[in-house]
Amino acid sequence: MSNQKKRNFQIEAFKHRVVVDPKYADKTWKILEHAIHEIYNHNASGLSFEELYRNAYNMVLHKFGEKLYDGLVATMTSHLREISKSIEAAQGDSFLEELNRKWNDHNKALQMIRDILMYMDRTYIPSTHKTPVHELGLNLWRDNIIHSSKIQTRLQNTLLELVHRERTGEVIDRGLMRNIVKMLMDLGSSVYQEDFEKPFLEVSAEFYRGESQKFIECCDCGDYLKKAEKRLNEEIERVTHYLDSKSEVKITNVVEKEMIANHMLRLVHMENSGLVNMLLDDKYEDLGRMYNLFRRVPNGLSTIREVMTSHLRETGKQLVTDPERLKDPVEFVQRLLDEKDKYDSIISNAFNNDKTFQNALNSSFEYFINLNARSPEFISLFVDDKLRKGLKGVSEEDVEIILDKVMMLFRYLQEKDVFEKYYKQHLAKRLLSGKTVSDDAERSLIVKLKTECGYQFTSKLEGMFTDMKTSQDTMQGFYASHLELGDARTLVVQVLTTGSWPTQPGVTCNLPAEMSALCEKFRSYYLGTHTGRRLSWQTNMGTADVKATFGKGGQKHELNVSTYQMCVLMLFNNAERLSYKEIEQATEIPAADLKRCLQSMACVKGKNVLRKEPMSKDIGEEDVFFVNDKFTSKFYKVKIGTVVAQKESEPEKQETRQRVEEDRKPQIEAAIVRIMKSRRVLDHNNIITEVTKQLQSRFLANPTEIKKRIESLIERDFLERDSVDRKLYRYLA
Repeated sequence: MSNQKKRNFQIEAFKHRVVVDPKYADKTWKILEHAIHEIYNHNASGLSFEELYRNAYNMVLHKFGEKLYDGLVATMTSHLREISKSIEAAQGDSFLEELNRKWNDHNKALQMIRDILMYMDRTYIPSTHKTPVHELGLNLWRDNIIHSSKIQTRLQNTLLELVHRERTGEVIDRGLMRNIVKMLMDLGSSVYQEDFEKPFLEVSAEFYRGESQKFIECCDCGDYLKKAEKRLNEEIERVTHYLDSKSEVKITNVVEKEMIANHMLRLVHMENSGLVNMLLDDKYEDLGRMYNLFRRVPNGLSTIREVMTSHLRETGKQLVTDPERLKDPVEFVQRLLDEKDKYDSIISNAFNNDKTFQNALNSSFEYFINLNARSPEFISLFVDDKLRKGLKGVSEEDVEIILDKVMMLFRYLQEKDVFEKYYKQHLAKRLLSGKTVSDDAERSLIVKLKTECGYQFTSKLEGMFTDMKTSQDTMQGFYASHLELGDARTLVVQVLTTGSWPTQPGVTCNLPAEMSALCEKFRSYYLGTHTGRRLSWQTNMGTADVKATFGKGGQKHELNVSTYQMCVLMLFNNAERLSYKEIEQATEIPAADLKRCLQSMACVKGKNVLRKEPMSKDIGEEDVFFVNDKFTSKFYKVKIGTVVAQKESEPEKQETRQRVEEDRKPQIEAAIVRIMKSRRVLDHNNIITEVTKQLQSRFLANPTEIKKRIESLIERDFLERDSVDRKLYRYLA
């Protein structure tokens, strides 16, 4: 077997040829062509689709696909030309209806034709890269109907006319519009865009340009914005009803540009109704509308923000520099808080809590609050007023709200240390006179200040509270060791730590003999229980209750007075009449304090326990004083305040400012040393920047003062100048 040759087998086809009828293709095509005519003529019910499909299948199988395809194009084209004529003949409103009807017919026909020619669609068309049947039908419709010379312009004008009619208030057939626009979209995005969208946007721009011009001439800002908003919503609605969703951005851009962007400045500055008027009149709805419309256009919100900031800074500047408004510090701060509340409400209700607007508001407040050097003092006076009497009967929540608002203003202050100085003075007076409404409120504010500025800022304030508590314990010990004084606690002493309390100049005052003896006993007790301490009496900060009997009727009252007033009144136990000079000599009270003290007892109606000759509002050095026997009051206890300016006088202001400047020097030096210790070498400008940044939570450091402190540190060998570059400093360990 192995030696035998291998044989190769071949299978050959029959030599017999299948002969196709030469007229087969023509005959078959005639059948199919007739079927297409019948479909277009709405007579498809009598056709056998199975037979037609087989005929089309055989034509493609026998390589007559090209004849079939070309025949299809020619037949459909001839039908579409006829359809075109019938559409052209339609008049008026029936034009679009006819077009829509024929389009629906064409789509149905196309569906049937595609079913018949499915085999050609699947095999012949992909292999020859021709257009598929359905797409071919759409292209032929586009070329023969939509782009027909007599239909194209007419269709475009008709659609634009309908849109215009709808804009001017007419009711149109939206369903028909939707069908026609969908037809254009089905024919391809380029057809929709070129034949409708592009001219639609151009006509719309022209329409809104004219309308906005007309509106702006006759409407105020609020009405104009309402109309613009209405138009914008109408266009968005129009898109949802019968336009391509992608057209929404384009048409809204047109409305925004023509109705808002082009008139932005004129709208915000419109006389009697622009942005400033809306802000003044709290027109939340109009402001919200303006915000929502302007945010849609470039630079819209920045325009509103700039106008608001400019207006706010201007009104704020007037508020803090108007001499009339500076007369009452509490009213001054209340106005600031009201202004802040007003704009917070506007930003919250109308400007969607926009952070950029909030930042603009904060920077504006910081700008104008610091224009007035007395703002820290006034804010402290406001707190003083509230914590003395303004919070009586107010709930804890409301107290917290008021304190939070004060803290908000405090944050805007650049000179926080000046506030601290005044706050300490006012707190001291409240604590010593027992006039604080609520210890909880006092402590709450100190906690807030501590959170904001750190422990260093509030440590002395907390020390003041500690002293008050310690003093109570000391007084209990004093009376326990002096039982001979009995239960009547004639003397109450508060022992204050010098560093924690505002420094007061040591003022001498001759106390009455009865008081001096008691004070000496306390001094001996205190120094006996505490070693290494010194006591100095601050008579200018004390108060006293004096029992007095007036006139022949013996009317009795208990007078609540200052220590100075008590010293003056006690003199009248031993004298009928005393001259100013005699009082001054006996008490040694400083002249300014003595005059205020006498003025409050002799010149204030209802509190005039003394009388003077000659009668006048001011105290003169030649005046003579005597007890007012006719003094009456419906109250047994009568509080006689001291005539005192609520605000500081000019010399006091200068003195406080000087103390603040002195306190700043060690802080600036400490900051310079801290920075230089970590950096070792630094140039002058960078030191200034770093120091300013480090200290800005307490105050705005003056570059000149920083320079002086650097010089001082160089003299004391903390720093040295570089031998080559004189602007460079080195740290000396």
